[in-house]
Amino acid sequence: MTQVLWVEVSDTPREFNYLLCWEKTSPPSEKLFIPFESIRVASDKRLQAELFLKHKISTPETHLLNTPQEVNALVSHSPKEWALKYPISCGASGHRLLKPAETIPADWPTPYIVQEFVRMENPEVYRLYGVAGDIFGFNVRRFPSGVKPSPWVAHARGARYVHLDKPPSEAKDQAHATLSAAGLLESFGCVDLIQQNGKWLVLEIGTDGVFNHVDRDINDPEILGEMDRRIAEAFWAHLQHKPWGGYGWKLKGS
Repeated sequence: MTQVLWVEVSDTPREFNYLLCWEKTSPPSEKLFIPFESIRVASDKRLQAELFLKHKISTPETHLLNTPQEVNALVSHSPKEWALKYPISCGASGHRLLKPAETIPADWPTPYIVQEFVRMENPEVYRLYGVAGDIFGFNVRRFPSGVKPSPWVAHARGARYVHLDKPPSEAKDQAHATLSAAGLLESFGCVDLIQQNGKWLVLEIGTDGVFNHVDRDINDPEILGEMDRRIAEAFWAHLQHKPWGGYGWKLKGS
């Protein structure tokens, strides 16, 4: 990000900051491009579940449950498939499909996130990005031919990004509403979505911050370049000047 934003790494807050590393629980400054609370929400799927429920974001049916007994009661008395999501993982690490009488590890963070598992013949997850109020960069993660599909459509599990054309308006509206609810609409974030019976559902959000960073290994230089340009322009718009001296600039290293 130092090359993208034309800034230097600093261990003390500056006039305006793109936070990527911080060891304390309180924010280093209020002058952050990506709000600290939004970074925290994006890093914890329990907080996201609460946020989505509060703002009536369309998601697969999701429950926050306090005990293994509550989890087992839901799974045992429902015809749906259910997933137990590890709340602070990346790349679907730790997620598991639930069976009745499932034994949950004693150190699993609570409350438990139990979400309806939407089974697909060809698993895929869509993504949209948002920077400074604009939604762009429609793509999908799929498993290439020859790669054994996983229930969890993650880059770390072998899925790869494929660029798509103009996003459906419903998907774009869902992404806009979700980033707005998370306080990320005016800075930078991404939204993962799936389709169920023709309806667009939000799975989770992501952003850069002290806990994780948005996956940029998308094999699409055009989208990546657009993302970098938008982030840089939005960042410097807060300071009402550009370090590259106007339009027609090129990113460092490009």
